[in-house]
Amino acid sequence: MSRSRTFSVLGAVLCLGMAGCARDASLAGVPPQQTSHTVRGVPKPSEMATASRQPETTLAPSAPQATPTPSVESPAPASSAASTSQTPTPSPTPTPSSTPSSTPSSTPTPDPVTLPAILKSGDEGEKVRELQHRLLQLDWYAGKITPHFGSSTEAAVQGFQGKRNLPTTGEVDQKTWDALAAMTRQPTRDEMHNVLKAGPALLKSGDKGDKVKDLQARLKQIEWYAGPVTGTYDATTVKAVRDFQAKRQIPVTGEVDQRTLDQLGEMTSTPTAEELSNKPPRKPAPPAIDQRCMTGRVLCISKSTNQLAWVVDGKVLRTMDVRFGSELTPTREGVFTLYWKSRDHVSTLYHTAMPYAMFFSGGQAVHYSADFAARGYNGASHGCVNVRDKDAVSWLFGQAREGDKVVVHR
Repeated sequence: MSRSRTFSVLGAVLCLGMAGCARDASLAGVPPQQTSHTVRGVPKPSEMATASRQPETTLAPSAPQATPTPSVESPAPASSAASTSQTPTPSPTPTPSSTPSSTPSSTPTPDPVTLPAILKSGDEGEKVRELQHRLLQLDWYAGKITPHFGSSTEAAVQGFQGKRNLPTTGEVDQKTWDALAAMTRQPTRDEMHNVLKAGPALLKSGDKGDKVKDLQARLKQIEWYAGPVTGTYDATTVKAVRDFQAKRQIPVTGEVDQRTLDQLGEMTSTPTAEELSNKPPRKPAPPAIDQRCMTGRVLCISKSTNQLAWVVDGKVLRTMDVRFGSELTPTREGVFTLYWKSRDHVSTLYHTAMPYAMFFSGGQAVHYSADFAARGYNGASHGCVNVRDKDAVSWLFGQAREGDKVVVHR
């Protein structure tokens, strides 16, 4: 065989072998230009020897890599190929996309700020005493002042918060304290420690006259005095005054000081001539009927006489005593419709029972009030029309129907 033919056959064999190496390296993830040279002719024997010692695969990259455009202009030296095959090609740095994300990022709504508690259940100390007395001034707390923040204090705080549209947590935060402080005065040390000191006596044992008659008649109205009205401050009158004072946490002396007189005046009405002279009381005149109550079925409620009349076609069938909201929570006036009856209702705002509730304006209703029955007019509702005669309001609940007219007037 001629020399030229021998080199041709050898060249073909080498080309086939080198193509197979390139294919195997490509399958391992290595760029082709790192595994073999670009062949333009027959390689030199030294190059063949070098290529035969190169491994067919090198370290596989840990992540997919961009394949650079292969160079065909000048072959790389064998030593350079070996070096490159042992060092992984760095991954290209990703370019941030300018295309906005298909899913818009949502900004979380911040939670409402919760103020830390200044006073809460379980706390003790002088600040608790001050809190209780301030609540006492607004009739939200009853009983002796103590240094303990217990369940009764928590209930009083909840009632105050609910009335002022504050979160009803039962804990005192700064907002609750500021609202309470704005409506009350700073109690004295004696008040916070239940130290009661009597004032000068205005009436005492042995006194006589019209003022003593007035005292006895008022005590009789609230059933602390059972004897006849005599005008003489005797032992029976002393005992009645002492019992009244003990019940109202007034210094128990049996003598009438200004505090005792003021408390008694708040709970009673001016005695009538019959009461002062021990005569049977006259039947009260029927309340004046507002003209708006003269047609149909009407709960006709008069603020001036504190009377509710059940009127059907202009005829008064029954009347009963009522009381109303305070200046801070007045009972609305006008013509309304009885829109809902709830026999065993419990207030969701104040958590108090409202038996025989007949709603006529928002949350305002005619209903029985145990507090009215116990304390009389020494108190007020939160806007409702309170009835103290349970039998009477039970009867009215059975008579009235949803859709009936309700008239609240002066």
